[in-house]
Amino acid sequence: MISVVQAFSSSRRWRAYAALSGVLGLLIVATEAAGASPVKTVATRASDALAGQDWLWMGVYMLISLVAVGGLVAFLGMSLIYVERKVAGHFQCRLGPMRVGPHGIFQTIADTLKLLIKEDIIPAKADKPMHLLAPFLSMTATVLVLAVLPYSPICQIVDVNIGVLYVTAISGLGVLGILLAGWSSNNKWSLIGAMRAAAQIISYELSATLALLAMVLFAGTLSLAGIVESQAAGWWIWRAPGVGLVAFIIYVIASTAEINRTPFDIPEGESELTAGFHTEYSGLRFSFFFLAEFINMFVVAGLAATLFLGGWMPFTVGGFESFNHAMGLVPPAVWFVLKTSALVFVIMWFRWTFPRLRVDQLMRLEWKFLLPIGFVNLAAAAVLVLYNLYFFHGR
Repeated sequence: MISVVQAFSSSRRWRAYAALSGVLGLLIVATEAAGASPVKTVATRASDALAGQDWLWMGVYMLISLVAVGGLVAFLGMSLIYVERKVAGHFQCRLGPMRVGPHGIFQTIADTLKLLIKEDIIPAKADKPMHLLAPFLSMTATVLVLAVLPYSPICQIVDVNIGVLYVTAISGLGVLGILLAGWSSNNKWSLIGAMRAAAQIISYELSATLALLAMVLFAGTLSLAGIVESQAAGWWIWRAPGVGLVAFIIYVIASTAEINRTPFDIPEGESELTAGFHTEYSGLRFSFFFLAEFINMFVVAGLAATLFLGGWMPFTVGGFESFNHAMGLVPPAVWFVLKTSALVFVIMWFRWTFPRLRVDQLMRLEWKFLLPIGFVNLAAAAVLVLYNLYFFHGR
């Protein structure tokens, strides 16, 4: 009996391997096909269909965009919450969720259902329209950024020619959502948490923007797809000597503070402010803030991968053609997922390693250290670009 079970398990394992190999083969073929043709976003295809008065295909492309973004939001929310619980468990020498489904994979689904059926309570003296609008505003900012990330040469919804400027501008909507949540709740703890969040996010957004501008100087474009293509000869984190690495470190620290992750989570400091700006939220509206935080973590990691680590570009080095060809066999989407996943893990690692900063420590870190270093780094980047003092500048 045992041998039969083992044989069945082995055959099932080989079928899984065969299926995986087939999928990888199709991805490689798609990669080579994408490499032979120019990058074309879903918005470009819809525009071409509209120009040709092909209303059906235009509608199909728009529907694909909406379904893709909605599915990505749901998938990221479910998966990142589960992964963070597992990462936290292993950091603390425990197992994490294990009871609901194999290895607890359905725990997040159970929690989602619980939040959906919980009573939605609005304080009697709250500003009801603003109180209802705040969580949707926070989620909207996150979804709008997901639409411009280049996941692969054939998987990007829209490429805005001012992509970096667009991302920094849209991120301000999330701040408005948090401010509205705190002010409209008619609760002093919520208001203090919202004020903390506004001060923190606006402050650290300056350093994050300076780090992004340094990479824009090297790439010569604000388009996110253009920045990825500019790294065909190598990623900017090492092609820009010193400047790329410093900008990357500044961006990771500043963006971690922007999304209110530990050790920068003072806007919702539960030891002082109950739950901060979302104290008066429950049920589905609370889950929107919770979901926005986790998807913002993916957005931050995706932007860091795009601007510093080549995005969907493989690891290439100048004129080493054979090495670069071998790296190019890995599908672009796989490169993007691997880089983004590694950065998400680093952000989760921060949470379970560093203690929460005090408000004065947090502001001192930004205004006395990160911001001056960011300005000096940006000036150094300008000098390197002006005199072509970076690797493979002719490529």
